Amino acid sequence: MSLVKFLTSKVFFKQLALAIVAIVVLCFIILKWLDITTNHGEFVVVPDLKGKSIETVKIELEDNDLQMKIQDSANYNPNYPKFAVIEQNPEAGSQVKENRKIYLILNPSGYRKVEVPNILKRTFRQAKPQLEALEFKVGDITYIDNIGKDVVLGMKHEGKTLKPGTLLPLTSTIDLVLGNGKR
Repeated sequence: MSLVKFLTSKVFFKQLALAIVAIVVLCFIILKWLDITTNHGEFVVVPDLKGKSIETVKIELEDNDLQMKIQDSANYNPNYPKFAVIEQNPEAGSQVKENRKIYLILNPSGYRKVEVPNILKRTFRQAKPQLEALEFKVGDITYIDNIGKDVVLGMKHEGKTLKPGTLLPLTSTIDLVLGNGKR
């Protein structure tokens, strides 16, 4: 039998019709199975977790059939208690499926520590922006006799002399000792 005669025969059209019916039925069964197994149309509303302790968050997420995943927390926020949630993803009020992971960023116990830069023998005009760029605060300025006017001769934190490279918490206040231009 030639190919053209086979493609126009009743046997070919019966087989083609059976294949199409089988594919439609199979697709219908798969779609119904997916609706049932994925809980189509059923959602859980994500609670607002910001500012709550980790123990409270754990209980609240378990009650809502959600999972907790803690991410790195390097940004300290003084407006929240230590180890409280400062960010969450997905946001509060979002609709998610059961057992969805909620990613949390916790407030660390304090500001991260930053290395004090070497600003000795630099002018105050150079040193101040460098300290502020690292989020340090410039505190009291004292002058001592030195030929270099407004040259940084020393640094102090809480009355103790600082050396370049010392680690201090972010937003620490650094007092500067400058030259007054006199011999």
